[in-house]
Amino acid sequence: MLTSFFSRSRRAFDSLGEQEILALAISSEEDDARIYLAYADHVRAAYPASAKVFEDMAAVEHTHRNMLIDMHRRRFGERIPLIRREHVSGFIRQKPDWLQRNLTLDRMRHEAEAMERQAQNFYQEAAKRTGDAETRKLLGDLALAEEGHEDIARMLGARHAPDDVKASEDDTARRQFVLTYVQPGLAGLMDGSVSTLAPIFAAAFATQDTWQTFLVGLSASVGAGISMGFTEAAHDDGKISGRGSPLKRGLACGIMTAVGGLGHALPYLIPDFWTATTLAVAVVFIELWAIAFIQNRFMETPFLRAAFQVVLGGGLVLGAGILIGNS
Repeated sequence: MLTSFFSRSRRAFDSLGEQEILALAISSEEDDARIYLAYADHVRAAYPASAKVFEDMAAVEHTHRNMLIDMHRRRFGERIPLIRREHVSGFIRQKPDWLQRNLTLDRMRHEAEAMERQAQNFYQEAAKRTGDAETRKLLGDLALAEEGHEDIARMLGARHAPDDVKASEDDTARRQFVLTYVQPGLAGLMDGSVSTLAPIFAAAFATQDTWQTFLVGLSASVGAGISMGFTEAAHDDGKISGRGSPLKRGLACGIMTAVGGLGHALPYLIPDFWTATTLAVAVVFIELWAIAFIQNRFMETPFLRAAFQVVLGGGLVLGAGILIGNS
């Protein structure tokens, strides 16, 4: 409802005059160039070849902007109306700079492709609404240029980022993803899945009260998640280790710790004790096998070794909890 309310405050594209269309094209080229330069600055340290591609794409946008300004100067003079994409309905709203900094390199490439498609569609529609022959020709030429931007990007990529460089950059991106999200998330999942087994099953067999057991599991899971999250975020700022943002790592670790414990605590919302316990045990083994799979998939640990370590360790903790609860 709020979206529809705010969208009414935006101009319809059909209501724009030719001067406003030129002004919108100028501001759009400026915005796209700024975004490409922001992408370049963000990836320069880790991916210098891709940064050069984004810089060259920004240079192309600046060339288009200058052509549009020259056309506006010839037809309407020096004063360019202030109209931007966010003032006109139908345009995809671009993320602010502080959110764009969180994009991965692959996501930046996809965003760039979407920007070029949007620019192409805009110039095609703008050309249809322009009566001046010279302006119409310019807008049509820019539509063709934007249509070929994917080829330009591919050409620039071939020049600045050949296949071996792209492979190296992709490997770096994957390694960074593992260090920032997978590794702390896996540590949290292991801790949450294994460390909460003993208190949850001890409480279950000591009380045989499913609600009380659920409360024990909930408190243990949430408490462990908060503890693990803060520990992960506080012990390494990522600047020297290169493991990435401590906030991202802390969230990944804390959330996965809580998820790991809640997985076998939630079945105790079922009132029947043995049904809840049977389901909880089944969930435990699913969690342990999932951990083994993640270790094999992302940490390159041999699957059988990972399965033996995790399942055996989890089984011992589970047995300890049951024994303590029955004592």
